[in-house]
Amino acid sequence: MGRWIAGALLAFGVAAASESGTNPQGPVSASGLEVYDLHTLVLWICVAIFAGVFGAMLFAVIYHRKSERHKTAHFHENTAVDVIWTIVPILILVALAWPVARMLIAQKNTAGADLTIKATGYQWKWRYQYLQGEGEGISFYSTLATPCKQIAIKVPMGEDCTLDVDEPMVVPLGKKIRMLITSADVPRAWWVPALAARQDAIPGTVRSTWFKAEREGHFPGSCAELCSKEHGVIPVVVNVVSAEKYTAWVSERERKVAAAGDDRKQAWTLSELKARGQTVFAQNCAACHQANGMGIPGAIPALVGSRIVTGAKEGAIDVLLNGVIKDGKPTAMAPFNQLSNLELAAVITFTRNAWTNHVGDTITPADVETVRK
Repeated sequence: MGRWIAGALLAFGVAAASESGTNPQGPVSASGLEVYDLHTLVLWICVAIFAGVFGAMLFAVIYHRKSERHKTAHFHENTAVDVIWTIVPILILVALAWPVARMLIAQKNTAGADLTIKATGYQWKWRYQYLQGEGEGISFYSTLATPCKQIAIKVPMGEDCTLDVDEPMVVPLGKKIRMLITSADVPRAWWVPALAARQDAIPGTVRSTWFKAEREGHFPGSCAELCSKEHGVIPVVVNVVSAEKYTAWVSERERKVAAAGDDRKQAWTLSELKARGQTVFAQNCAACHQANGMGIPGAIPALVGSRIVTGAKEGAIDVLLNGVIKDGKPTAMAPFNQLSNLELAAVITFTRNAWTNHVGDTITPADVETVRK
């Protein structure tokens, strides 16, 4: 009877987990389905082992207790028992080794890709560069779309606030997508469960994986390594669209690049640069320096009244391009040279003319390009 009770409780727990959404994301690729099925197989093997071990233990506790005048049985140096509990786990592991090895080898085979995308992890965002295939040359950053005040629970936020980005990665349906994964600062991991795509991002090393989505949709993921402060706000989002929609998306991206023109020649006003710089600051700087520019006392310096921010423009540009090195070691102020000349010019102009800083000048993309050279 004890075994029936334990089994019923276990089945109820599994059903509840499924209903509450704690099961893995539903797979949308062949490799994802294989991973999901393997996960389910291992889960039920664990369930069977749990039921057998704890069922036997519960039976013994109930029917072989001391009050029933049962005496303890001794199995010391029992060769048969030793052989059984050694051989059975080995057989289970050997039986699982083949499908696991086959799946891992297949996940590393990136040959014949239709599209190659490089994902580089930064603090706290991903940069996507389309290197091969339709859309080659497209490059953009994907940053958490939820404002910092909401992450700090200072104002209400939506249910999926930590899984929404301003620029999701877009890929075509039914195409093999090769992902090149690396990091610009600390180890991270690019992971989208529904696509069965996960790869560690190691600084100085480029690693690869691939996926082929078989259903259109919006598929969220996350950084799967405890990489740094605010680890939970580095989301990964992949939008899978039809071939026609993907072609239209590529055309729109290319049109925006062409419409932007040459930033060096365009005349930017102070108000235009401040407005754009405020957006760049919110996406890249506010998590450390805070939205009010006051930083974190004892850890992150304030930008309000900072001599670097309000001093010579070349110094402010140099800090953003090269970061800050102290005693020969990098500090929390990492280089932001991955940003465009316009983005750097805009955010520097914003910080020099925001809060109580009133320098009154503008930093142009041409100024940044001069220092960058």
